[in-house]
Amino acid sequence: MNDLDRRALNWPALPHAEWKDTQATLHMWLQIVGKVRVALAPWTNQQWHTTLHLTSRGLTSRPIPGGAGTVQIDFDLIDHQLLLAGSDGRRGRVALEPRSVADFYHALMAELAALGVEVEIHGSPNEVAEPIPFAENERDGSYDPVWVERYFQVLSSSGRVFEDFRGEFTGKCSPVHLFWGGMDLAVTRFSGRRAPEHPGGIPHLPDWVTREAYSHEVSSAGFWPGGEQHPHPFFYSYAYPTPADFSSARVEPDTAIWHADMGEFILPWDDVRLAEDPEATVMAFLRSTYAAAADLGQWDRGALEWGEGERPPVGGF
Repeated sequence: MNDLDRRALNWPALPHAEWKDTQATLHMWLQIVGKVRVALAPWTNQQWHTTLHLTSRGLTSRPIPGGAGTVQIDFDLIDHQLLLAGSDGRRGRVALEPRSVADFYHALMAELAALGVEVEIHGSPNEVAEPIPFAENERDGSYDPVWVERYFQVLSSSGRVFEDFRGEFTGKCSPVHLFWGGMDLAVTRFSGRRAPEHPGGIPHLPDWVTREAYSHEVSSAGFWPGGEQHPHPFFYSYAYPTPADFSSARVEPDTAIWHADMGEFILPWDDVRLAEDPEATVMAFLRSTYAAAADLGQWDRGALEWGEGERPPVGGF
C-alpha cells in the first residue's frame, strides 16, 4: 500500500449528508450505552466516568460495576457487533444492523439482564433537538457499515494524534475519550485554577452537569463529525473561560478559523485529510490553539509541561 492509499484509508472523506441517517441512529445507540455507564460507574471529576474510549476495533465502556462483578460493553465497529462481557465469564451480543433505537434499547437491556446486571437509565437522549425516549423511538433505524467504519477510522487516526498531544502535558489532563452527547472525541488540559461558574444552557442537559464539567479552567480540543446546523466535520479548540483576544490569536494551519457563533477555533476535516501530512496538520492545530489559550490565560506553563528534552522518547526500558 502506497502513502496515498494509506492516507485515504486512515483519513477518509466523511460528508455529513451521505451518512447522516446512520449517524443519527449510531448517536442514539452510543447514548444508551453511555447512560448505562452513568447509571453504574462511580462519579469521577468532570464526568470522566461517563465517556466511551477507543479500542482497535471501535469503542468501549471499559469495565463498570455490574451484577456481582463488572461488565464491559464494546462497540465492535469492524464486525458490527455490540459485545458484552461479564467478569464472571458470561457474554452477550447485540447485532449492529438496521434496527430502530427502541429495538436496540430493548435488546441491550435484555442482554444485560441475562448477565445479571439490573440497571435503569435516564430514558431520553441529551444534547439533541428532539429527545425522543429511547424505548419509544421507532423512527431511527439506518445503519450503513461502510460509513460507520469510516467514522471509526476518523476517530482512530485522530485519537493517535490526541494521545501524543496529551503526553506533552504534565498537569491534569483528561483521557482521550468520546462524549456520546455530541459524538465528539476530545482531550482537555487544565490550568489547575477554578473557573467562573458556567452559564449552562446546553439543550436537554442539566446546567449543574455543565457547571461541574467546567468547574476549572480548561483548554479543550477535539473532533466533531458534524450535525444539521453545521453539516461538516471538523476539529475544534476552545478555552473556558475564553481569554481576552483569544479569537484573534494566530494559530496553525492557515485554514483554521475562529467561529464566532461557537466560540472556538475550527479546522475543517477535509483540509486535514487532503493535507500532505494530516497528523502534523492536526498536531500544529492542537499545539498552537493550546499555546494561545495558555499564554493569554496566563497559565503557569513551566509547571504544566515537559521542559526541553525532558519527555522520555518512545521505547522500552
